[in-house]
Amino acid sequence: MLSEPRSGRLAAWGNALLAGLVSPDEAVLAIVGDDAVHRVEGLPGEAGPVGLTLALGRLRGLGVSGWRVALPAPGHPLGLSGPPEFNARALDAEEAVLGYGAPFGLVPEVYEAGPAGDVHVEVLWHCLPVREAPPADVPSLGEAERELAEALREATTVLTRLDVAASGPVADAALDAYRARVEGSGREVLAPGYPPRAVRVLELAQRVGLLISLAYGNGHGGAVSASEMAARAEALRPVERVARRAQVAAFNAYVEERERG
Repeated sequence: MLSEPRSGRLAAWGNALLAGLVSPDEAVLAIVGDDAVHRVEGLPGEAGPVGLTLALGRLRGLGVSGWRVALPAPGHPLGLSGPPEFNARALDAEEAVLGYGAPFGLVPEVYEAGPAGDVHVEVLWHCLPVREAPPADVPSLGEAERELAEALREATTVLTRLDVAASGPVADAALDAYRARVEGSGREVLAPGYPPRAVRVLELAQRVGLLISLAYGNGHGGAVSASEMAARAEALRPVERVARRAQVAAFNAYVEERERG
């Protein structure tokens, strides 16, 4: 959770483009990031895949006035609104973006291409119809911020009790490294036009996600028995859920503000 999901980048910079705060070239450059190329297939009126610039412009012409993010997981259709076909593809990818104002959604499919030693990543976004309904289980920014503060305390307590080295200097160093990469690339945490609270919520969600990823990536820690390992996973699962909900709330803040007028 130390880097934005591709759906998050597309939603954030797609919203900045819709608001007229960045140019199409700036938006696409930020969305593509370190990938080689992004294309979109299934776009109405197009027989095959097209470039991201054309796709975003076409979808705007079809009525999309904002983008929302979905980060679903098994048993948790976070941010989805249906139909089942779209939900299934989004769940398989663990992410998607949904248009606001028009019933279109995009789900990424990631490919690695090129010879050994020179592999690059290509992304094909599948454009599919979505149901125009409220997205599932997405909190407001205020709710997400309150939940995250409690989740951060819970995660730290759990990891300390189970003797997992995922907090303190290790976590701080990892988060500092992430921030340095963002600043070095000149890339903003979100995109122009997002409220400061959304940036704050996303950064806190990333910190909570960092604690979780370090916990799972540092072996068993002090959880030496199967029951203790199961207890750790059970304790961290709701914290991970809160962090995903907060990420979605942050990326969706642009549409949330539009709905409030």
